[in-house]
Amino acid sequence: MILRGWSRWWVGVALFALAGCTKFDALNAVVPAWGYSRTTNLTYGPAPREALDVYRPACARDAAPVVIFFYGGYWQYGKKADYRFAAQALTSQGFVAVLPDYRLYPQVTFPAFVKDGALVVRWVHENVGRFGGDPNRIDLMGHSAGAHIAALLTLDHHYLKDVGLSANAIRATAGLSGPYDFVPGPTSRAVFGMKDSETAPDPAIEPLHFADGHSPPMLLIHGAEDQVVDPSNSVRLAQGIRAAGGDARAVIYENRGHVGVPMALAWPFHWMAPVLQDVTTFFRQH
Repeated sequence: MILRGWSRWWVGVALFALAGCTKFDALNAVVPAWGYSRTTNLTYGPAPREALDVYRPACARDAAPVVIFFYGGYWQYGKKADYRFAAQALTSQGFVAVLPDYRLYPQVTFPAFVKDGALVVRWVHENVGRFGGDPNRIDLMGHSAGAHIAALLTLDHHYLKDVGLSANAIRATAGLSGPYDFVPGPTSRAVFGMKDSETAPDPAIEPLHFADGHSPPMLLIHGAEDQVVDPSNSVRLAQGIRAAGGDARAVIYENRGHVGVPMALAWPFHWMAPVLQDVTTFFRQH
């Protein structure tokens, strides 16, 4: 585990600048809208939310590495357009970025949104070459509920197998502030088909349950002051994977909460934490 710290005072200034904003789309107003081309609403399934956007760096050569970014939102809300700031960050580093929507509760319950994620990986594997991406260099990334989806796609191999892919269709995975060893709270139990009185979840919802030594490498980033998802989720999953002989590392940023980690992807807030540097370095190493 690596512990990194940045100024608490400057974090307060940045969060104050976004005070009252409850959606990440506010960050889109302060990031460049150039440096990439975007193709929107490409369908990967029949449902209205089974669509994705592809961002290609303006100066990219063919066979660029690809990152699929799954956003969070308690598996209940969110939309891909709100995360242009994340795609801009990734394209600025030469990656083709893919931002999918996926079905949400109450339209569906677990594991439908993870199955959607597998369909996204298959679509990217089959189609990203048309957008300058390398189908043999696909990485996953996600925040919060999106990190949970990415982790299950990485560790529970049946999801990719069910869509005709092997586990090595993914090169590496970076999770931001993800729940990996958890009991759903009252507001999310129904998402996982649990009754209000139930306290023991199905182990299939927990990525830690599938930790082994045969999955793609994982980088698990968390803020030490996260009050939504306890940072121990990232620490325990990394430890579990390493104990099984796998490749995983947890990075904990001091004085960062649940929102501050993905917020640091937006270029005016890179100083808050080296999220973009850590993630892109990790992907390039694998």
